[in-house]
Amino acid sequence: MTNSVPLSTMKEMITIDPKELATPKVHGYLLGAIGPRPIAFASTVDEKGRPNLAPFSFFNVFSANPPILIFSPARRVRDNSTKHTLENVLRTKEVVINIVNYAIVQQMSLASTEYPEGENEFKKAGLAMLPSDLVKPPRVGESPVQFECKVTKVEALGAEGGAGNLIFSEVVKIHIDPEILDKNGGIDQEKIDLVARMGGNWYSRANSGLFEVPKPLSTLGVGIDAIPAHIRLSKTLSGNDLGMLGNVAQVPTKKEVDEFVASNRHLRAIISGGERQQLEALAKSYLEKKEALNAWKVLLAE
Repeated sequence: MTNSVPLSTMKEMITIDPKELATPKVHGYLLGAIGPRPIAFASTVDEKGRPNLAPFSFFNVFSANPPILIFSPARRVRDNSTKHTLENVLRTKEVVINIVNYAIVQQMSLASTEYPEGENEFKKAGLAMLPSDLVKPPRVGESPVQFECKVTKVEALGAEGGAGNLIFSEVVKIHIDPEILDKNGGIDQEKIDLVARMGGNWYSRANSGLFEVPKPLSTLGVGIDAIPAHIRLSKTLSGNDLGMLGNVAQVPTKKEVDEFVASNRHLRAIISGGERQQLEALAKSYLEKKEALNAWKVLLAE
């Protein structure tokens, strides 16, 4: 016999008919309540062979024999248009699903920016393109696990903005970074360091909890490919740091940098000492505070 709670003590719930709400509101409730959601970092190519890379959190594994992954690019609510990933999959029937861990979460977020058709998100996000063995789309070199897939079916769930499109993806080859394996050859859950999507700007890091990643700019971030090589190749700055630097709408001007230097005694002392590593460490401290523009000014200071 189960214990029951008297009806008089139960909280009154808010009751919602989704048909009576605007789609963005329904979308917000769904994403806020259903999580954490794994992320399919999907790479595809168009009919001209141009690569595309985008993340989707409507994703999971649904079968082991055959191995089937399903993810769902939804139609855009604002204008009912479809995403490049869906268009590419319908033409080529191939996709690589790259798993996202904490080390690349900022770059993954930057790749979700809606760059124009034909723009290479691998370059914008500063991620390595590795050739696949059995499919045409490239793999994300930094991803800890990469699934080459043949698309067996695409099922549209509706024709209006917000409607999903289930992409049934049969895994034909798996690539695993050996550094994430345990002594028995299995995937070590601490080492893989997975992240998942929550509602709003929130993510969940499997081994530590919630953290926030600001959504990419609607005005388009400059991208990691716009970062000067001496900064991009820094041994101090991580891929996540570079992802935050790439998600600014405009690089600070020389005048803005000079004014920032003039107002910052600590920065001037580092510059006079000629220690580039200290300069990069200071920039990293600004990035930890989510002050990407100030980090840029530090890195561009002379």
